[in-house]
Amino acid sequence: MRRVVLDMDVGIDDAIAILYLAARDDVELVALGAVHGNCTAPDAARNALTVFEAIGLDVPVALGATDPLERELEVASFVHGADGLGEAGLPAPSGSVTGEHAADQLIRLSHEHPGELDLLAVGPLTNLGVALQRDPDVLARYRSVVIMGGSGAYPPAGTLREVDANIDHDAAAAALVFAAPRRELVMVGVNVTTPAILDEDAIAALAASDTPAARLATAILPFYLGFYKHKWGRLICSMHDPLAAGILVDPTYATAWREGPVNVISDGYLARAWLMEREDGGPLGLPVTPAPPTRVVDAADSQRFQEELVRLLV
Repeated sequence: MRRVVLDMDVGIDDAIAILYLAARDDVELVALGAVHGNCTAPDAARNALTVFEAIGLDVPVALGATDPLERELEVASFVHGADGLGEAGLPAPSGSVTGEHAADQLIRLSHEHPGELDLLAVGPLTNLGVALQRDPDVLARYRSVVIMGGSGAYPPAGTLREVDANIDHDAAAAALVFAAPRRELVMVGVNVTTPAILDEDAIAALAASDTPAARLATAILPFYLGFYKHKWGRLICSMHDPLAAGILVDPTYATAWREGPVNVISDGYLARAWLMEREDGGPLGLPVTPAPPTRVVDAADSQRFQEELVRLLV
């Protein structure tokens, strides 16, 4: 059994990650901290409550950081809609946030259950950064920390990666996280989540189902599919956050791993978290800032994950 604390900028793929975890009988969702990113932090908190209520779960939701540590706020409404859930017209939730700051929630839970909880962070890492500023050992009290973010190791010349949005939205907080003491820190980057496609057959299977989870997923997906059609000319989408959730509860979804220091690097325009080595094993042409080792997913069985995701939701 995995007892999971969530830290999320609850947009469309975050919501599907929640649905996936809630459908597993080996997962207990302990709490959620909302952060800016796909939408504003208050919208992320409202969206979390909406998702939990749609599937009949009572999970405490704490509002967290509304702005990055150092840079100006930027939200991805062009990907997730103005409300973060695809402008699907969902009813407002009846519940409300707890009143505790998400960073304080992370710290409190780590003291109450040391070594027992897994932390899944699939948005900008501001809440984790604030928690580390208040308690530098907070992450070391979690059994594991899994992050959706980063770009893996440096790829072959001429290869481009998807934008590393969760890191770029708060590079300063991400740098704190990758340098912090930990038991296990796992990075599930865009190098493996971008190819984790929810294809036409999977989307049709969700639409044909009448479960609460499938109905919600079907309601919020159209906006997300509309964004992705400009990438591949198909009504499909990447399952960034759900794959990270899958790897947390079932590490065998990751078929290849690397391990080493991760640095947050900016080119002056965008920031990324890189495992500081090259995929081809050649010499790295930039300095490495020492950091504790991070387990970095290098490849994943995204087809098997898609099949399980659909099976659980329908």
